[in-house]
Amino acid sequence: MSIPKPLVQVNQSFIVIFVLSGLLFHPAILLIPFTVGIYTLLTKQNPIISFSKRFLRKPFEKYRQEDKDQQLFNQWIATVCLGLSITFFYVNLTILGSIFSLMVLAASGVALMGYCIGCTIRYRYMMWKYKRSKAHS
Repeated sequence: MSIPKPLVQVNQSFIVIFVLSGLLFHPAILLIPFTVGIYTLLTKQNPIISFSKRFLRKPFEKYRQEDKDQQLFNQWIATVCLGLSITFFYVNLTILGSIFSLMVLAASGVALMGYCIGCTIRYRYMMWKYKRSKAHS
């Protein structure tokens, strides 16, 4: 399964906008991308991507495609980091809350520029798993 790249970029932009807003205005705003992340991980359907599909001008297959499993992995990382950020803000550990929000902001922003940090993490994990299975064979 794959997702057209423009839809992935819309989701990344959504994350950047709401995390930046949460950092600049009020941490409660982080609940919006966190809730979308939880919903996405539970249903395997991202509501931002689903809504944005209607705005694509060409058929899906005409766009560069992104791997859906990779996007779910990236969503998992972002959602965990946002959950930790919200928790830290809630218990008045604002520096830690800011750090975890900034990590999500940086990863999403860098992804919009073309480099996927989550892809690198997943690739290294898969290679580690593969090497480990070969060593035990």
